[in-house]
Amino acid sequence: MATHEETLRRLALHDEGCIESVLAMQVQRGQAAGLHPRAHALVRLAALVALGGGPVSYHWAVEAALAAGASVDDIVGTLVAIAPVSGLARVLSAAPEIALSVGYDLDAAFERLE
Repeated sequence: MATHEETLRRLALHDEGCIESVLAMQVQRGQAAGLHPRAHALVRLAALVALGGGPVSYHWAVEAALAAGASVDDIVGTLVAIAPVSGLARVLSAAPEIALSVGYDLDAAFERLE
């Protein structure tokens, strides 16, 4: 496995071999990024929210995070943590899909409030 210095240097140089290995990385094999699989999955979820991913992407990322050992509190904590950086609008937009992904029916919750 490459050192972090080597990886940064190769990415900065747009090294094709390094880029191919990064793009080919499988979600369940987060160790290739040097992260624990749980952290790897939460970082991917954070990136999707920051970039404005689609509903299917959120469902996939939440499933991967839960499978890697993340809790629902970890997932919600990730949303709260990135809101100041990614923008609250991105987090607000993603929240309903992420809620659905963790089994929380927002529509039913809102009906109970009325």
